[in-house]
Amino acid sequence: MNDDRAAQATDVQLRRALVDEIAAEGWLRTPAIKAAMEMLPRHLFVPGASVEQAYANTTVDIKHADDGLAISCASQPTVVAMMLEQLQVEPGHNVLELGAGTGYNAGLLGKLVGPTGRVTTVDVDDDLVTGARSHLAAAGLGNVSVVLGDGALGHPADAPYDRIVATVGAHGVPRAWLDQLAPGGRLVVPQRIRGSVSRSFSYENRSGTWVSIGSQMNSFMPLRDGVAADDRDFIPIAADGSVRLQTYSTQPVDAAALADVIDQPRSIAWTDVLFRGKESPEWMELWLTCSFSSGLNRMTSNDEAARLLVDDPYPSSAAVVENGTLAYLVRRLSRHRTPEGDKLWEFGVVGHGPAGDDLAQRVRESMRTWNRDYRGREVSFELRIHAHSTTAPYEDRFVVEAPPGQLLIDWH
Repeated sequence: MNDDRAAQATDVQLRRALVDEIAAEGWLRTPAIKAAMEMLPRHLFVPGASVEQAYANTTVDIKHADDGLAISCASQPTVVAMMLEQLQVEPGHNVLELGAGTGYNAGLLGKLVGPTGRVTTVDVDDDLVTGARSHLAAAGLGNVSVVLGDGALGHPADAPYDRIVATVGAHGVPRAWLDQLAPGGRLVVPQRIRGSVSRSFSYENRSGTWVSIGSQMNSFMPLRDGVAADDRDFIPIAADGSVRLQTYSTQPVDAAALADVIDQPRSIAWTDVLFRGKESPEWMELWLTCSFSSGLNRMTSNDEAARLLVDDPYPSSAAVVENGTLAYLVRRLSRHRTPEGDKLWEFGVVGHGPAGDDLAQRVRESMRTWNRDYRGREVSFELRIHAHSTTAPYEDRFVVEAPPGQLLIDWH
């Protein structure tokens, strides 16, 4: 009995410490969301992890493909809090979640909607559905239903919904999600824009137009095994396979032409574009992913390969690809400092392949354009479904395909 009490106290202490950490970082502001995260025991939803792992601010993989690639996980608690803040669920709401996973996020939604509300969560894998049901029952959540199905189709049986949230990544926004929202409802979805660049958008219908009322840099495991599957692939770009490029099924990438591109001679172009150490380059990345048809694509490598690529690899290691040529972002410590004396890092571009120098120079000039003319500007997003713009993109406005429509991105 004493051991049980000690373990329970440790669970509570770790949970509160995690919530306090997320709140201190500014991602958790709403009292009801904070209370829900303090009350719901995350360790019940990841029984294969230790208590310390359950309350670490990181993902917990729960399912892998045959090749070992993680295809489902318990999301990082910071990301969970961020998306709940975007969603703003209220007591009595009817909520649909796409991507049940462990059931933890659905459990938090159940706490937020209270006894007069209800939550439906959908997953494509029967083993995940079974696990989520078991975890929710163990946590005493009786207002959450777990359904087996293709999340891209939503769940029309319980529509309309006051809120819909996707905890899986989507390249576009399935029309079913918008159709199943109640008037005045809100959709939150991690949407892949192009390449590997994604943002979590919160959409509302304003006078017949779907507009984003906010977005955050974010990425999720993609939709799979359904009508809107956005399958990932990792293609080797070093002869020994130590460096790989993450691509998607919709991208026209010539894997054979890139098979050993990293082993080819390189050129590097430094940009004079500077960032503080903890300053996010997310808007620069968005600009680049809009400016090049391949977008920015994530590169993965082991530690030894990363050291061979560049002395101080940029953690995102994002690359532009064109016709068997690759250019990726790097950074180095700058000799410049902020007025307060803090360190600054300079971004550069490394090119490999038959036109490596040319592509690196073009990526550099695009970064300089953003830095000179658009850094610090407000960016707005508008979703057009089944309507394709007849207006050509112009200097500070981009039109990106987002099946079954388009995403319009404006730098004001």
